[in-house]
Order: sequence, then C-alpha cells, then structure tokens
Amino acid sequence: MEDISIISMVFTAVLVLGCLFLILSPLFKWDAYLQFGIKSADSASMKEALFTTLNEIEFEYKMDKISENDYKILKGQYESQIAAIMKADEQAAEKLVDKGLMAEIENEIEVAMQGHKKKKGEEK
Repeated sequence: MEDISIISMVFTAVLVLGCLFLILSPLFKWDAYLQFGIKSADSASMKEALFTTLNEIEFEYKMDKISENDYKILKGQYESQIAAIMKADEQAAEKLVDKGLMAEIENEIEVAMQGHKKKKGEEK
C-alpha cells in the first residue's frame, strides 16, 4: 500500500505543477523570443485594422455622425499611421533585396530578351 501512496503523491505533485504552469504562463511574455518572424504579419494586420477604421470614420462622416473637422483630424491621423507602416514595410523589403544581385538578374533578363528577339528576327 505504501507504493500506491508514493505514486499518488508524485502524480498529485506533477498535476499541481502542471496546473500552476498553465495558470501562471500567461503572466509571462513568452512571445518576446518569437518577435523576429511575426513583425511583418503584425504590420499587415495593423494596416488592415487602420484601413477598416478609416472606412468606418468615412462612413460615419457621410452619415453625419461626426463633424467635418473631427473627420479631417481623424483621417489625417490614421493616414499618417498607415503611411508610416507602409514606409517601414518598404524599408524592410529594401534591406532584404541585394542591389547587386538584382542588377545582375536584370542584365541576364535583358540578354535573354535580346537573344530571343534576334531568334525571332532570323525566323521571319
């Protein structure tokens, strides 16, 4: 019988520790380690939310629920936030593109196009 009580105590301890982990884990920021890949998706969802809000503001203005002055102020604020996100996305995309590699690829495309045009000219 002593073996059963020891096993039950170990099982109970594991169960209690598991419950404590599940209860306390949301209090800690585990996603801080996962920020490197989520940023672009996060900016896309943020941009989508801002566009949706901008549409709602325009709808409320057309329904005469907000004044023209408030509409212009809010529209300017949201448009500047959207522009900042788009600029940050563009800068991030430029960092990922290797300028030398792009120039080399464009040159190869030009050479291939000229070769194709010469072949077409010879066939006619």
